[in-house]
Amino acid sequence: MAKIIPARGRGPSGEEGGGGRRSFGNIPGAPVETRRQLLVKLCWMTLWMVFLIYPVEDLVRGGHGAAAAVAGWTALVVFLLSYWSLVALRSTRPAGWWGKYVPPVLMFTLALVTSFTLGPAWLTLFTYTSVCVAVVLPAERGVYGVLALTAVTLAVAVAVHADADTMLAVVVPCLLSGLAMNGLQRLVATMRELREARATVAHLAASEERLRLARDLHDLLGHSLSLIAIKSELTGRLMDAGRQDAARAQVADIEKVARESLADVRSAVSGFRRPTLGVELAGARTALATAQIELEADPAVADGRPGLGEEEAGALAWALREGVTNVVRHGAGATVCSVTVDETWEGEGDRYAVLEVVDNGRGPGKAGPGNGLSGLAERLELVGGRLESGSGPRGRGFRLRALVPLAPVAAPGGTTAVDGS
Repeated sequence: MAKIIPARGRGPSGEEGGGGRRSFGNIPGAPVETRRQLLVKLCWMTLWMVFLIYPVEDLVRGGHGAAAAVAGWTALVVFLLSYWSLVALRSTRPAGWWGKYVPPVLMFTLALVTSFTLGPAWLTLFTYTSVCVAVVLPAERGVYGVLALTAVTLAVAVAVHADADTMLAVVVPCLLSGLAMNGLQRLVATMRELREARATVAHLAASEERLRLARDLHDLLGHSLSLIAIKSELTGRLMDAGRQDAARAQVADIEKVARESLADVRSAVSGFRRPTLGVELAGARTALATAQIELEADPAVADGRPGLGEEEAGALAWALREGVTNVVRHGAGATVCSVTVDETWEGEGDRYAVLEVVDNGRGPGKAGPGNGLSGLAERLELVGGRLESGSGPRGRGFRLRALVPLAPVAAPGGTTAVDGS
């Protein structure tokens, strides 16, 4: 069986280019979601049945009797139906379903019987059987299954007195096709593990932010509330003792502690709500993988740049989120999205961090900026930055550039670097 060409949609929501466009292909190993997708997948698989031309030619020109010809055509139809059923079952049933072994067994039986009864031209059925064996067996056992089937194919070829050219044309493809499919199965398993790992990384990044907030609130409120409780108890005792002035002083302290605690909580929550480049990059991987778009990200994106403040880094993180969202929703035809972080110098030595998000889709067209880009531009202006957007390199795709100022970096010796010299 063949590798399916991944289709590109605007997003998992099934918007334009979503469900309809994704029906023309799947990530290898991914289950189909609609009947149309299954039909398209079956059509792709049928293209690889072209080598059945040899058994067909044998039936047409081989001089078989009427009974043998009918049996041959019937065997060929059953073989093809078995092949299709395996494709369908693999796409719609759980991986551990035992029924997936039935089609390869039937295909092997048909290949064996037809080779002995109808001649060497039918040995080509073993090639397709080898591929199916590699599909249904676990990856670590698939190699042994392919080798065993190849050995059986060679033995059958010798038994039916196939010539050397026929043996070479059948045995070698049987071995190589099976091994290639086994390798593809391993690749599919690796891709599935990577998708799960990316989702886990995004989840862990969000969980880490929640834990940070929980730790901050515990440290802030635990101390402050304990102090308020103690002072409140002391205030009650002072009031009972008639020491009103001392009680008022304690109440003033309680008010002060409460206000400071409120300010600390607001600061902690503000830090929690502010996105970070690392978290947004992990979320971008998951979102783009769901939309079947490859992410090419500079590893330095999560680290930011020297001199990048918290507010500026948060603005770039918002830009990354908006840029990726724009690619997922509106990047029609996009297959790759690249994310880079660099710096540039402008004016009289002003240093800026530059986040760039570029896809290779159809581009912005004549549409103006939407609410998302307008809001992002306003957010960047608040930290002294700006937003640039338009067509990508060579007029293809969409490019989003977010620039925020960087603080001067202290050079060795205590001086401040201005222009990098």
